Amino acid sequence: MTRVRLACNPWGQGLAEYALVLALIAIVAASALLFLSGGVDSGLSKIGAQL
Repeated sequence: MTRVRLACNPWGQGLAEYALVLALIAIVAASALLFLSGGVDSGLSKIGAQL
């Protein structure tokens, strides 16, 4: 019964869309961190060595 009301409620639909967008942003951010972690690590090591 609750699911039926949420499906018909525009507020519930908007909330679901925001949740999907937030999940997509989180996945993209996590992927970018995994992809760039080696370059960031070596860059910070170079900066630390110069200090």
